[in-house]
Amino acid sequence: MTLKRRHLLQATGASALLAGIGQHAFAQAGLDTATIVTGFAAGGTSDTTCRRIAQRMQPDYAKAVVVENRTGAGGQIAVTYVKGRPADGATILQTPTSMLTIYPHIYRKLPYDPVADLTPVSLACVFDFGFAVGPAVPASIKTVPEFLGWAKANPNGANFGSPAAGSTPHFIGALLGKQAGVELKHAAYRGTQPAMLDLLGGNISAVSGPIGDIIQHLSTGKVRILGVSGAKRSRFAPDVPTFGEQGIANMAHSEWFAFFLPAKAAPDVVNRLNTAMKSALAQKDVIDGLAGFGLEAMSSTPNELADLLKRDTAKWGPIVKQVGFTAEN
Repeated sequence: MTLKRRHLLQATGASALLAGIGQHAFAQAGLDTATIVTGFAAGGTSDTTCRRIAQRMQPDYAKAVVVENRTGAGGQIAVTYVKGRPADGATILQTPTSMLTIYPHIYRKLPYDPVADLTPVSLACVFDFGFAVGPAVPASIKTVPEFLGWAKANPNGANFGSPAAGSTPHFIGALLGKQAGVELKHAAYRGTQPAMLDLLGGNISAVSGPIGDIIQHLSTGKVRILGVSGAKRSRFAPDVPTFGEQGIANMAHSEWFAFFLPAKAAPDVVNRLNTAMKSALAQKDVIDGLAGFGLEAMSSTPNELADLLKRDTAKWGPIVKQVGFTAEN
């Protein structure tokens, strides 16, 4: 997935400001407080992304930009909350892709419609996933195909953990097993770090998770990344081959975080927020800060994000069907 940065149109002139009335004029002139809502706990990659960008949106977009963690239901609570807020630019959703592109395929009923209830604003970052093994797997295992062969011969060790059931890394692990004809038992955790702790302790054989959450454990000497999910090697783990390089076809999967407003946000509100996001994501301290978590800062236009949402939603439908997982399983 590659999106080129583009410059937005020049800021709206004084005549356009005078034409705006009520909330539009207020949003264009600036807010006292804006809130970025994330569905995940403080300290994680989603929360960190929000906080770094929020700092750079002050005071031009709003005098104060705060982050609110509305956790629960795998990110659904945050999305549901934001969809019910006024579309004046004061409440902003930041969410990973899974809540919008995968959940519609695995939940019979969602409390929100990713298209009808939200207005796309901009990408925030993209990242790849790694497939890592720990002490429970022999040191002689160096590649993903070798692990799958070992798992087939050792069914008691044929398992992997992921940050959540129904998440992208869950499906990556499941697809690896499907393609090799190996039944890999899945263990769902509340985030990647709990899974990594069990990996380090030898309680599970492998973890499928964001590359940034895995590389921080390499210094222990107990974790080995066997493959990465991107179309090309990750700059955060340049020595690790992609799944494709290891002969595993149709396994290029990345994920993105993005920003949305409630539905029916006015174009001037969307454009003003998009301008603020692009500016923040271009700052070196934001780029370097996200890179420390294995995240590649990347902005987009609202239309680019809308197109990406549409494409990824269509992409995951047949994948979910192939794996056979639903939230009711």
